[in-house]
Amino acid sequence: MKKLTSVLLLALVTPSLWAADGNWRFTVGAHNVDPKSDNGSLANGALDVDVGNAWRPTITGEYLFSDNLGLEVLAALPFKHDVKLNGADAGDVTHLPPTVSLQYHFNAGEKVSPYLGLGLNFTWIYDENSDGPIDGTDLSLSNSFGLAAHAGIDFAMQNDWFFGVDARWMDIDADVSVDGADVGTVNIDPLVYGFYFGKRF
Repeated sequence: MKKLTSVLLLALVTPSLWAADGNWRFTVGAHNVDPKSDNGSLANGALDVDVGNAWRPTITGEYLFSDNLGLEVLAALPFKHDVKLNGADAGDVTHLPPTVSLQYHFNAGEKVSPYLGLGLNFTWIYDENSDGPIDGTDLSLSNSFGLAAHAGIDFAMQNDWFFGVDARWMDIDADVSVDGADVGTVNIDPLVYGFYFGKRF
């Protein structure tokens, strides 16, 4: 975490890294938040948790300090996930996962440009609904703050337009309570993958 903060501060204060005209990239796409297969258990191991996946539209904005180095912000429409306990439908939760990443673009200006990024994710979880074995209870999941890794490939088109594919890993863990009582932690830790179209200004 300290190394990431140091690199970000260096990029902000080193004049030679700033692009002369202040370059921006914006994208619009669709991505699937696909939680890992083992989401943990609740109630001292009595209830195995399974969190489903969800596709939603996404947008990003990135400021390029140089042709290669940029700071990106990811936003999306709310993702809604079905939740199962021991294989039975137990409700659903909705979340927003804004993410900030420091990214390095290889082969900048070429037709094919891969990139890597590392950043921080804040996941706001809300609108929890209980069903099935916990129907009628007050289900609550805590918000999450953790690391995020990013990798993708841009394919250049004409007039500064481009399209691409990418994948992110996010560290998302949420404490779960039912009727105010703590019952454990859900380990979501999803792979977020999809496609996008964008333009550089």
